[in-house]
Amino acid sequence: MSDYAIKNGKELRVAISGKSGCGNTTVSTLLSEKLGVKLINYTFRQLAQEKGLTLEQVIQNAKTDDSYDKYVDTHQVELARKESCVLGSRLAIWMLKEADLKVYLLASDDLRAGRILNREGGDLQKIKEFTAMRDSEDTRRYKQLYDIDNNAYEGVADIIIDTSKSGPDGIVESIIAELVKRDFVEKNKKN
Repeated sequence: MSDYAIKNGKELRVAISGKSGCGNTTVSTLLSEKLGVKLINYTFRQLAQEKGLTLEQVIQNAKTDDSYDKYVDTHQVELARKESCVLGSRLAIWMLKEADLKVYLLASDDLRAGRILNREGGDLQKIKEFTAMRDSEDTRRYKQLYDIDNNAYEGVADIIIDTSKSGPDGIVESIIAELVKRDFVEKNKKN
């Protein structure tokens, strides 16, 4: 049983974006569980697994083949439009224009690299270099493909959360407080 219920039986779509290591997947997962809605987090990582490639190979291929980005981006939006959900992706707040709440997660480059190191292991300096390359490549592709500047989230996001100031549970509580304030959800009466 989820902690919160969507009011009046309506559908609810929350879009969460941020760069790698900002906590998108963790926050999106926790929020979907608290709300009792589907999590949609289809990324290059899942596409790599499906194609039997490494994440690095998919990123390299995507530099010259737009079909990788377009498939991931359109597929996740199609999934999000089917039912209430939390959509967590780099471009969620831009691509799911009809989202009821758009959240952007921020973290410093050093904090992001440290989180990636904790999650995946490896060498911190190499992670910093790879993450900087990936950020740059993502920004270039998003601008080229969709005319989206993923560094220009102000004015697109309804709320911006600095993830260095709170852990995942606190971030989720902030998002839920905003959903309650906007009259989208209420505490589940059965709990």
